[in-house]
Amino acid sequence: MVKDLFERIQNNKGPLGKWASQAEGYFVFPKLEGDLGPRMKFQGKEVLNWSLNDYLGLANHPEVRKADADAALQFGAAAPMGARMMSGHTNYHEQLENELAAFVMKESAYLLNFGYQGMVSIIDALVTRNDVIVYDVDGHACIIDGVRLHSGKRFTYKHNDIESMEKNLQRATKIATETGGGILFITEGVFGMRGQQGKLKEIVEMKKKYNFRLLVDDAHGFGTLGKTGAGAGEEQGCQDGIDVYFSTFAKSMANIGAFVAADKDIIDYLKYNLRSQMFAKALPMIQTIGSLKRLQLLRDNPGLKDKLWENVNTLQGGLRSKGFNIGDTNTCVTPVYLEGSVPEAMVMVNDLRENYGIFLSIVIYPVIPKGMILLRVIPTASHTLDDIAETLTAFEAIREKLVNGTYKEIASRTTVDLDA
Repeated sequence: MVKDLFERIQNNKGPLGKWASQAEGYFVFPKLEGDLGPRMKFQGKEVLNWSLNDYLGLANHPEVRKADADAALQFGAAAPMGARMMSGHTNYHEQLENELAAFVMKESAYLLNFGYQGMVSIIDALVTRNDVIVYDVDGHACIIDGVRLHSGKRFTYKHNDIESMEKNLQRATKIATETGGGILFITEGVFGMRGQQGKLKEIVEMKKKYNFRLLVDDAHGFGTLGKTGAGAGEEQGCQDGIDVYFSTFAKSMANIGAFVAADKDIIDYLKYNLRSQMFAKALPMIQTIGSLKRLQLLRDNPGLKDKLWENVNTLQGGLRSKGFNIGDTNTCVTPVYLEGSVPEAMVMVNDLRENYGIFLSIVIYPVIPKGMILLRVIPTASHTLDDIAETLTAFEAIREKLVNGTYKEIASRTTVDLDA
């Protein structure tokens, strides 16, 4: 008997979807209103916002908004029409690609409409069934989904674990020798949940011993790390060893889109084989021209990154001095780890928003282990030292309520179906 396809969906909403009736509209899919920045409105109240990846504060920069508006006035939202290969190619797209390539110190670059789909398609294009993929177990979902398309062998290594990397490179080498294929090694420049940099320098060093090519997703490193802001590879002094460099515009560039950079022959190949771009409308002129302005500001105004890091160091130093566990982050991403249940986490976040005016992202099981709560704080160049002081005070207060059982007692009077 053939089952109704939707029966499973109706009976099992998934590990996150099962919370929808209790969480949607507040804990997930919340509606923030007003101009993008540290102070926004949530459910009619002003909140101090630590949940935007607008690292350099460009989202609401007057020059950026003018560039976007001017491009919209000149071209509208539709231009260019068609895929790049057919009718959507312009001088502005080429200019942005050339400037991005120069900025990240690669020969060539190619624009992508979205980071997620772009990474999936890059992985798909780079490997055949004879090749082997080795990647970090904590890789972003776009990496995981790209690897899923691979019909050949793939191995995960323990997160940022050199010994595990080498063990899996040995396994990959054995198989690739038998199949006559190659090895693609994938990691992130910055892991966006824990805030750790990928061990790029050590991985590049292993290329002396093993024959593989390195693909790095540097979404959170681009614009925030390195002397010029060129990312984690520049920060670690190994940018030359990254064979394929990828980043999105959705973080430091405060825009839609992404890019991939590499040697010219690799980019030329990807241009003709990236299915997510070959069969998709070109990046609109608003985003393309707007990104040119954002890149100019990023490149020509190092004070933006300096202010970002002043805030990062003040926030992270304050948290550590007050005894908070922020793991071993060495980037802007600031995770605050606390012990507690899912119901306690819900009560805590409600308290933060309603009584302290603090808005941030909360991460719970199954993303992290049971019994843990992760408050993910994203400092930006737009935040002030007063914002940080206010947040540190609020964090001390909520930690006390978590430890003394206040949240547990409130949660016990609230209906939360853990097995929903």
